[in-house]
Amino acid sequence: MKKIILTTESGADLPNDLVEKYNVRVVPMHIIMDGKDYLDGSLPVEDIYDYYARTKKIPSTTSTNAHEYQELFTKIRTEFPDCTIIHIGYTSKASSSFQNAVIAAEEFGDIYLIDALNVTGGLAAVVIYAGQVLQNEPDIEPQQLVERIESIVPKSRLSFVPGSLEFLRAGGRVSNMASLVGALLKIKPCIELVDGKLVSTKKYRGKMSTVAEKLLREYLDEYNIDREQLYFIYSIGLDESVKARMDEVAKENGFQNIRWIQAGGMISTHSGAGGFGVAGLEV
Repeated sequence: MKKIILTTESGADLPNDLVEKYNVRVVPMHIIMDGKDYLDGSLPVEDIYDYYARTKKIPSTTSTNAHEYQELFTKIRTEFPDCTIIHIGYTSKASSSFQNAVIAAEEFGDIYLIDALNVTGGLAAVVIYAGQVLQNEPDIEPQQLVERIESIVPKSRLSFVPGSLEFLRAGGRVSNMASLVGALLKIKPCIELVDGKLVSTKKYRGKMSTVAEKLLREYLDEYNIDREQLYFIYSIGLDESVKARMDEVAKENGFQNIRWIQAGGMISTHSGAGGFGVAGLEV
């Protein structure tokens, strides 16, 4: 059987231990500060917040370019000449990264490209699912694995509340933020992926401790999430007491495994410090 290699972008925020466990190749996206281009993951997230505190400017982000994908695919093929590559990409509705992967893949054979229509933990959930299937069924045919991944994409559900509205607004990734006017700075919007687009769907008021619990309970009421695994996403600055309470609520709702995922540079640039989110796969 041909070896199958999974790839994704840094915007999946896939924890390093799972990158190694499932042999996922991660290509970095980009963060621009002070006119310098940093690879996502190459600088501490705290530097992003320090930059804003110092300059009152939000770093910009850019997608992985076609040349970087070419280098990634070439490196994998050099290591495993006969392998099949399955790329599970950051939503094409919020970045040109996926389209750049499509362009790069034209020069190669045996590459499947799947638009996960999701970001951070929602994307990670799909990648981890693919890794688990491949680990449990090492002889699976590539086309069969692709079909199973594609079937799970619409079942990946992500909701999050940003830590800083200023970061979210400046990032320009949420399609209907114009509707949040007037008392905007006193509102914590719930951001969800709708057909691959980041959309503000609800508005919460209050401290993050109250908002996070309400978000989680409404999320679990709305979606029939597989109790085997739940993912919590946080950006640095989220209070430990909030994390502890979210663990309690998840366990009360029958979740077997709870995994905390730290938002990396790409996501933190748009959400700010102290953000919270939840992701999982519907049954």
